Amino acid sequence: MPKAGGLFVPVRLAFGNAIGLLAGWTDWLSYVAGAAMLAVVSAEFFALLVPAANDHIAITATGVALGSMLLNYFGVKEGAAFQLIGSLLKASFLFAIIAIIFLVEPTKPAAPQSTLTETVEPLGLFAIVAAYQLVYGAFAGWTAPVNFSEEDVNTSRNLPRGLFLSLLTITGVYFLVNASLLSALPVEQMRASELPVAVALENIFGATGGKIVAGGALLLAASCMNSSVMVMPRIIYGLGRDGLFPNVVTKVNRGGTPHVALLCSMALMIALVFTGGFDFLFRLMGALTILILVLYQASLFGLRRKFPNLERPYRARLYPWLPAAVLVLDAVLLVLFVTSDFFGGAVMLGLVAICLPIGHYLARERGKAS
Repeated sequence: MPKAGGLFVPVRLAFGNAIGLLAGWTDWLSYVAGAAMLAVVSAEFFALLVPAANDHIAITATGVALGSMLLNYFGVKEGAAFQLIGSLLKASFLFAIIAIIFLVEPTKPAAPQSTLTETVEPLGLFAIVAAYQLVYGAFAGWTAPVNFSEEDVNTSRNLPRGLFLSLLTITGVYFLVNASLLSALPVEQMRASELPVAVALENIFGATGGKIVAGGALLLAASCMNSSVMVMPRIIYGLGRDGLFPNVVTKVNRGGTPHVALLCSMALMIALVFTGGFDFLFRLMGALTILILVLYQASLFGLRRKFPNLERPYRARLYPWLPAAVLVLDAVLLVLFVTSDFFGGAVMLGLVAICLPIGHYLARERGKAS
């Protein structure tokens, strides 16, 4: 179904307007929270380069967000060009870091492994869930190409390639980065550092190594944030076009950008920047992401039952057992994510609940029109 709006498109077709709105709204919120988190991360890395900005993280993050908004406001081509260049640069930077840590001998030896034994309390269930939530969030966004399926000239070929090659590439990069760090630093030193890559490069280049990592990390975070900013307006544009959101968000400027949808997205994104730091926003994004994926996975079964003759260019292997196992696993994780962080869960449920009066209003308007 090559149609703008992303994950809510099959959910709406399978379960109707109400659940479709819930899915689209949640998907939109997850990208907004993710973009806000990346804006905060960009500001924190900028503060490593310019220490005076350390006392103004939220203001700096807002400036980064507005810069990305302006870039995408002018048009699709400008935002896409920045994203392509940014992706190439950040991939080059990551592979360069991996090669340097593996191949270059450090001038400063790593801190020796401590021989002291410390008493570690057994991990509780909520601690394990909270840790896994960060892992889940780190891989969030792998479904993003779906949002551009209507703008793609060969969706049935390019979309699965984009999804699978991205997953394989990113998994490989994660593995190589961690392998390089484990070869260069003791585990205790990695555990004590928020930026172990910077520690490894400082052992090789001195203080300059930390600056290199901060600059590269700023590039990575800004590029990732820009991709989220490109996706956000397209989700509520699709909702608006299908009558599940006020029609004003379907306005498109000369550059091809849904500019009203972009402005609405940026307003909420900047508000979230001021509500909490990286950890809160990251967990919020993870919880919202798993909620939309649960709805998305359930739509596979709904569509098979409701539209058995729908064209299906690629197969769901081991259906229904493997997709059902994924659905059950993610549903259990969703409950654990919400209950392990009561404040974050309350914020997530509050944000999701905002769509209820919107849906009620739009349903009433459709009834009047009928």
